[in-house]
Amino acid sequence: MDKRAYLTQIPSVDAMLAEPLVKELLEQFPREIVVEGIRKVLNTRRSQILESSDPAQLPQIDKSQLIAELEVLVKSQMKPHLKYLINATGVILHTNLGRAPLSERVCQRITEIARQYSNLELDLSTGERGERYAHVEGLLRRLTGAESGLVVNNNAAAVLLVLNTFAQGKEVIVSRGQLIEIGGSFRIPDIMAKSGAILKEVGTTNKTHLRDYREAITPNTAFLLKVHTSNYRILGFTSEVSLEELVQLGQEYHVPVMEDLGSGSLIDLSRYGLEKEPTVQDCIRAGVDIVTFSGDKLLGGPQAGLIVGKAAYIEKLKKNPWTRAIRVDKMTLAGLEAVLLEYLNPEKAIQEIPTLRMLTMKLPELESRAKDLLGLLLEAQHRTTKTDAPAQPCGESFSARILDDFSQVGGGALPLQKLPTKVVAVKPLRFSVQRLEERLRAYDPPILARIQNDELLLDPRTLEISQFSVLAEAIAVICKSL
Repeated sequence: MDKRAYLTQIPSVDAMLAEPLVKELLEQFPREIVVEGIRKVLNTRRSQILESSDPAQLPQIDKSQLIAELEVLVKSQMKPHLKYLINATGVILHTNLGRAPLSERVCQRITEIARQYSNLELDLSTGERGERYAHVEGLLRRLTGAESGLVVNNNAAAVLLVLNTFAQGKEVIVSRGQLIEIGGSFRIPDIMAKSGAILKEVGTTNKTHLRDYREAITPNTAFLLKVHTSNYRILGFTSEVSLEELVQLGQEYHVPVMEDLGSGSLIDLSRYGLEKEPTVQDCIRAGVDIVTFSGDKLLGGPQAGLIVGKAAYIEKLKKNPWTRAIRVDKMTLAGLEAVLLEYLNPEKAIQEIPTLRMLTMKLPELESRAKDLLGLLLEAQHRTTKTDAPAQPCGESFSARILDDFSQVGGGALPLQKLPTKVVAVKPLRFSVQRLEERLRAYDPPILARIQNDELLLDPRTLEISQFSVLAEAIAVICKSL
């Protein structure tokens, strides 16, 4: 049979649409997606025929096979691109994975507000229009000691808003050692330029003195800006001006002081054996006029940029037209309020907020978790993949052991902090560890882990206990199938 004869066997789009199984697809999925899928399947088969060098080797056109291919294609088109995944990397605030996970209670609160109408901008006591920021402003005042607070969609936006409001066309003095670059190549100088502020660098990369700031102050100075280097440290022959000294200098010259804390924390984590990290409360007590920080880093909440400080400054920020452009929605406010409520009881917050719980998890608990995960892995390895057959031992397809290692904080926070952990190291016996890692990323749900010394490391610090069995089954299935 020649190519022309094969081509005549390909059904038309209308003929495919008339098939009962295709009609079932039309009941489940949009017609446009199904028709587009039919055209792709038919065009693929047509191309295979035209490109074949030996028509005699071509299989007969099987309509049921075409429909099966169509079903796979349509279902893949309708699957959400943004997926839940399992984080076994040990990186707590993994920017690529959405940073801080939220607790079940916080998620329930977001769902409750998202699915119904709410008093987002309604003052229930008066029946008049209210402010959306009022839902968290009181909590921010209570938790930080600041006079007022405001929330925008991320910390870069918070810095941009403050600088645009108070420093457009004016100078902002910053130490050279604090001209940071955050994720995605966003740099403080770039943000400052977009705000309309004029950057005035003082000191050197490793040493900046109080006199450097003093000598740089002019009548055109809008701010003394301190940027917390939350994603790196300068070590060795260094010197920097303390926040208290900077505030005193600002008061002497009547120049406001702003601090960008980046991954701002509301709890002194050094009490739990972690590195000392300045808290928002520390900044406010030092007399800083405006403090900005992130919601989805050490705070452990949804993505947001939080601004706290003197009431006069916050009120002026609210009137900037940019505030509306970068405001947060009801779901972010619901999640943020729920997280901030947890902080009213700091000891409870450590257990209830996933980020804090993972940060402060002790080694004995991690070792116990690693042993549980290892046990499930070995158990899954010795089961058949057939659900309708009794459990039977089978040959080993991977080795697994527990090792000492370190977790990472991630998210540009606590860059020098090493968190001792226990990991389960898996080594496939029939193929490369790189292939195992690739297959896990393609699994449903996707699973991410680290490769080190030709082994796949699974860190229980960033895993929920309920995910252990899913992870074990995935590795067993993949290792047996390849």
